[in-house]
Amino acid sequence: MDSQTIRRAFLHYFQERGHALVSSSPLLPHDDPTLLFTNAGMNQFKDLFLGKGQASYQRAVTSQKCLRVGGKHNDLENVGHTTRHLTFFEMLGNFSFGNYFKEQAIAFAWEVATQVFGFPADKIYPTVFVLDEEAFALWKKYVPESRITRMGEKDNFWAMGDTGPCGPCSELYLDRGTELSDAPSPAEDPDGKRFIEFWNLVFMQYNRSAGGELQPLPNPSIDTGAGLERVVMLKRNVNSVFETDILRGLIEGVERLSGIPYRLEDQKLSPAFRVIADHLRTLAFAIADGVAPGNVDRGYVLRKVLRRAVRYGKVLGFEKPFLADLLPTLIQLMGEDYPELKKREKIIAEILTQEEESFFRTLKRGGNLLREVIERAAGSHKISGVDAFTLKDTYGLPFDEIQLLAIDSHLEVDVEGFQKLEQEAKLRSKQSQKVTHHEVSTKDYQSFLPTKFVGYDQDQATAKILAILKEGEWVDRIEEGEEGALLLDRTPFYAEMGGQSGDIGSITGINGSFAVENAKSPYTGLTLHWGKMKQGFLSLQEGTEAKLDISNRRKIEKNHSATHLLHYALAQVLGEHVKQAGSWVEGDRFRFDFSHHKALTPDEISNIESLVNTLILDNLPVTTEEIPYNIAKGRSDIKQFFGEKYGDQVRVVGMGPSKELCGGTHATSTGTLGLLKIIKEGSIASGVRRIEAVTGEEALKHYKKAESTLLHIADLLKGSPENILAKVKGLIEENKNLQKNLQEAKRGQLKQQLLELSPQMEGGI
Repeated sequence: MDSQTIRRAFLHYFQERGHALVSSSPLLPHDDPTLLFTNAGMNQFKDLFLGKGQASYQRAVTSQKCLRVGGKHNDLENVGHTTRHLTFFEMLGNFSFGNYFKEQAIAFAWEVATQVFGFPADKIYPTVFVLDEEAFALWKKYVPESRITRMGEKDNFWAMGDTGPCGPCSELYLDRGTELSDAPSPAEDPDGKRFIEFWNLVFMQYNRSAGGELQPLPNPSIDTGAGLERVVMLKRNVNSVFETDILRGLIEGVERLSGIPYRLEDQKLSPAFRVIADHLRTLAFAIADGVAPGNVDRGYVLRKVLRRAVRYGKVLGFEKPFLADLLPTLIQLMGEDYPELKKREKIIAEILTQEEESFFRTLKRGGNLLREVIERAAGSHKISGVDAFTLKDTYGLPFDEIQLLAIDSHLEVDVEGFQKLEQEAKLRSKQSQKVTHHEVSTKDYQSFLPTKFVGYDQDQATAKILAILKEGEWVDRIEEGEEGALLLDRTPFYAEMGGQSGDIGSITGINGSFAVENAKSPYTGLTLHWGKMKQGFLSLQEGTEAKLDISNRRKIEKNHSATHLLHYALAQVLGEHVKQAGSWVEGDRFRFDFSHHKALTPDEISNIESLVNTLILDNLPVTTEEIPYNIAKGRSDIKQFFGEKYGDQVRVVGMGPSKELCGGTHATSTGTLGLLKIIKEGSIASGVRRIEAVTGEEALKHYKKAESTLLHIADLLKGSPENILAKVKGLIEENKNLQKNLQEAKRGQLKQQLLELSPQMEGGI
């Protein structure tokens, strides 16, 4: 049995027994700020278990996409070096929300394990919580008492947290034989050599108070989870999840691309195949669900996963992007059951390739240093604090990536030595007001003073050049025709962040002019002005005039304000469950991603547009105020975004009923937006929709184009725009009548022919 067969058989079994088939929730848990990624099947049902939500069903079954790459559940460093650890996996689960409890859950589990999974009944070993006599007695109906193992709270008691819903567990193990171990029970086989757990049944029956007291829940519930990859591994009787159909299929794809055969016994090369196979699934599914590699939070975790895959790819000889070339194999293996992979194939491939190209450039610049560090550490099995600091300082590797690199190379890191050097560097940075060329070339962005942003109320500013970046190196001067980035002490340019595109414009000095094509913030508080030297040259410490392209800025401001109004309108028309899941604001248009379970109807789109345009016509003032975050987070009228990190003081942007925490630039009043027009609405991932829209002149262009088309159609129909609808309806009706008459004529003709032919047929007979 392959993964798809088992997945579908499991879901079908429970559907036949009254369970609602609930689609896997996205890996990005938009409505749960306590989670980095969805990491268990029960995540999307959390409110139902807590009694905070309602659903149309009391029983459910899912195959949930899960990621465990951060926080409490982080298996990243083990992947590739063990037979069972994965960052991405599928969790099969059946759930009851006060509908059935232990007896039915155990009966279901036994029938699925023996009949759906097809495991031998005499090889299944259940475990129960040591104090759970009820579960022990129920299992005796199916297996001898000698095969039931009592376990302690650490192994067989589940809790959502220190307080709240909790309860005992019952886990199912499969005995793989005495040739693997002579341990007589799961309790005496902690490494899982002989007994492998494949399903966990959680009996959620208590509420734990702050004092630790367990009170029975009024509606006990069931939460189960069976790792699909592990079930398939056991079903195929192989020793590794990487020998199951999907992961082995991806490994075969790596073999084809690299030209190197996968040999399990090759301890130098085989981990690379496993890492790439696992990490590709993690990256593809996460990107499909709206998470992209980046510098913070989830994005940073994904970037770390991608860079680890690339480093292992280099072991197999990959010196250019390769992950996107494996994407068709993944889609072939999993796309039928997870169509979001196919739908977002292009963007997944583009993001993977872009990130790989960036990291390959970084590796090329620092590759020699990296090799030298690893070679030096070979003797002591430890990367020195000096080398770790150098990797971070000149190579740009965050410290936790250095630690991961060390683990992958079977090394340790001198953490104390690294921290000492980093602290010394920070002190030197604070004491130094002037930075020489030599010092700049060996410092990362954090060593510079923050860029003072003056762009909320100024479109140009006198500024001094603190640093010049060219081809990845800090230099003293940039000349005509060269591309690079300038770091200023103050700037009116808003750096690309929070979904708002960076400003464009110019930076002009006595000796030359630099065209700013984008402004970005590599670290909090710093703005890099990227572009090209148009004429002359600019040098370090030179005074300049930084000037925005004010026309482009005004368009961006209008579109950014429009996203706030759109967010408000979506919640009003569709419901308060709508949450922002991302945005991108440019001068010509903007896009807005939001959580919603189905496509918008034409009426909903029309109502959303109408509400936004009403707020625009009201010409509401756009206000900003800074308040303490502790106050802001307690106000229900202010929208705040999951995943955002806020300082002690936050900026609140208000437009009538719309209030959001936002650091971006905005229009002065809603009336300046002119008009909003939604030009596209669609799905970008499971449970996530995207709207693309335009405002002002671009919206007017859209309507003018539509009007031109309408006038052209009216001209063709010899009518006017006012009566064109009636004309079209008349043509449709006329066409129907003609079709009807034609069919009747054909029937009459055939009838006449039949009458003429009948005598001949009778005569012939």
